[in-house]
Order: sequence, then structure tokens, then C-alpha cells
Amino acid sequence: MVNFRDEALKLSNCFVTLLWYFLQIIVSTWCFVSAMVSLFESYFISYGVLKKYKSVHIGKVRYLAIVIESEDANQTSKVVKLLEWLDSIGVKYVCLYDMNGVLKKSKEAIFQKFKNAKSIEEVNGAVTHHVPDHMILEFISYVDGKEALAKAANLIFVDNLKQHNLGGGLKGQILLESQLNEALQIVGGKGPEPEILLVYGPVRSHLGFPAWRIRYTEIVHMGPLNSMRYGSLIKVIHNFTKVHQNYGT
Repeated sequence: MVNFRDEALKLSNCFVTLLWYFLQIIVSTWCFVSAMVSLFESYFISYGVLKKYKSVHIGKVRYLAIVIESEDANQTSKVVKLLEWLDSIGVKYVCLYDMNGVLKKSKEAIFQKFKNAKSIEEVNGAVTHHVPDHMILEFISYVDGKEALAKAANLIFVDNLKQHNLGGGLKGQILLESQLNEALQIVGGKGPEPEILLVYGPVRSHLGFPAWRIRYTEIVHMGPLNSMRYGSLIKVIHNFTKVHQNYGT
């Protein structure tokens, strides 16, 4: 005797399985088409076919940060090529970051391969409206941000303790943003805030880049460093310069 309940359950499972495979095919096809469109668009931008991307108002991007996954950060030639592209676009202040400090260790090698650059220490850490002749580079890692925050916290604690010993109230229970910013400035951990932060890596994350420096920063995931494209870089910067930004009080 045929068990109609079991047969109906089998048919239902088959239907769900077929539906799942069908959805997978649709999603995979959409991702492939989207990737191909992005690839061709990047090539068209690179060769100047798309006219709207020919002019980039780079004045809106005074400082740009690049976050690179530490394994990819070992590819010095790729990093240098990326800097050369940014230099050709007109970006003159760039911060290079990875969690493990690989880029800082490769600092000298990068300067040897990319001659048109100076360290931010050479210009006293200032970002001015004056366009420098050379690109200015800053190298930081997760440890730098962690140490800066620890020093700033210690400075605030000591200051509050002094106020308490002088008969004032202990203000350590309430930490104001202005106090933290001032402390970070004193210990040298404040640094300029980038308008754009480009993330090169498999993860859509700033990977520990100092949070107090990206309050109003546009964060864009660019994919793996191995698949970086000049056209994609142009598109991101062009789109940013076309957006009107309102800052709250």
C-alpha cells in the first residue's frame, strides 16, 4: 500500500532542493554579470571612454587612507603601483595602514621604489591646503592606535587626579569627546582625518584603523589588492567628489 504522506514529503523535499539550486544559479549569475559589468566599466574609465570620469575635482580629497590586509601588504610592488595611480590622479596626502605593521616595516622599500614621496614626519605631520610637490605618506598600524589611546587615557587620568588632589571634583567618571581629542593631540595620536578610506582585502572592515580619525570618513571596500584596478579607483574618487555632504553640529 502506497504511503501518500511519505510520497508527498519526498516531493516537497525535491521541490525545496530544486528551488534552492535555482536560487543559487540566479544569485551566482547576478554576481558574475555584476562583476563583468564592473570590470568592463573599469577598463572603459581607464581608457577614457566614459567622459564623465575624465575630470576629477581632487581638491575635495585632501587626505586619503588605505587599509590593506596584512598578507596583501607584503606585495610592495602592488602598493607602489597603487600610490603611483593616486599620485597621477592628484592625491598628495596618503595614510597606509595594516594591522600587523607590515607596511611600516616595508617603509624604506616603498620609498626606494616610489621616489615621488616623503614621510609625514618630514613635514611635521601637517596637512595644508598647499599642494606639495611630493606625495606625503603616513604609516600606521593597530599598535600605534592602541598605544595612542592608552597614553591619552593615562594623561586624562593623571590630569583628573591632580584636579582631585587640589580639592576639585574627580571628573574621571565622565569622559568628554573634547577631553579625549585634546589628549590624543598632546600624545601625537590624533592625526589628520581622511575624507576617504579605501579597504583592500577580503573583509569589509577598517581592520582596527583608529576610530577617532574616521568620524566623517567615507569607507569603500575595493576588494583584494591583487584585483585592484585604476578605473575603479577613479570611479570611487569621482563619485565622492560629486556628493554633497552635510555635517552635523
